[in-house]
Amino acid sequence: MNIPTAAAGAREASQGLESRTRDRVLQAISERGPITATAVADELGLTVPAVRRHLETLTERGLIDEREAPSQGRRRGRPARSYVLAEGGHGALESDYDHLAGDALRFVAAELGDDAVRRFAQARVGELESRYAVELASAGESPEARVDALVGALTRDGFAASARPVGDDGHPSRLTGIQLCQGHCPVQHVAREFPQFCDAETEAFSRLLGVHVQRLATLAHGDHVCTTFVPTPTLPDRATERSSR
Repeated sequence: MNIPTAAAGAREASQGLESRTRDRVLQAISERGPITATAVADELGLTVPAVRRHLETLTERGLIDEREAPSQGRRRGRPARSYVLAEGGHGALESDYDHLAGDALRFVAAELGDDAVRRFAQARVGELESRYAVELASAGESPEARVDALVGALTRDGFAASARPVGDDGHPSRLTGIQLCQGHCPVQHVAREFPQFCDAETEAFSRLLGVHVQRLATLAHGDHVCTTFVPTPTLPDRATERSSR
């Protein structure tokens, strides 16, 4: 019979800590991706070398994807790398509640039809819309200020939202606006099967912001972030990314 030694116990404890830290890194990428190793380290209070070790493991396991980060001016050395959740990573974060919600919605669809699912999605999003409308009303009429208020509300509810101005400098006749991003979606897995949730959310954004917005990408369709284009009359004065943490 093998009797565990103190060394073996310490090794198991260390492995458990490594696993929990790796889960925290994966969660940070889910909520903030694309995100660099340095940003993850700052977010979690870890060293960059420790984070890179976990990133290598997560990449090898197919849970995250690596990509070149957008350049921020001229830099020496190799380009910075950023990380987003891969399909395997989304599956790893899926919970039993996601499966239960999916089963419940499939039952509703089978018993009452797709229109019942649509009404449920609209009712669920409507609760968020009612709360957000109060906050956006106090933000004023500026599209930029209203988007900022929406970003703050979404982030508080776990959507890891951010916004940045987009447009074609030098071509004022071309459409400009704000790109609203959501790095996490609490209903992502059911929305993959029931796009009524994405449709209801997009319609709510249009009503809240007072303009017709366009959904460009969704986590439910396999993109690394939900992206919504919000048209504005002119580009915002600042061209740096705004995000709410």
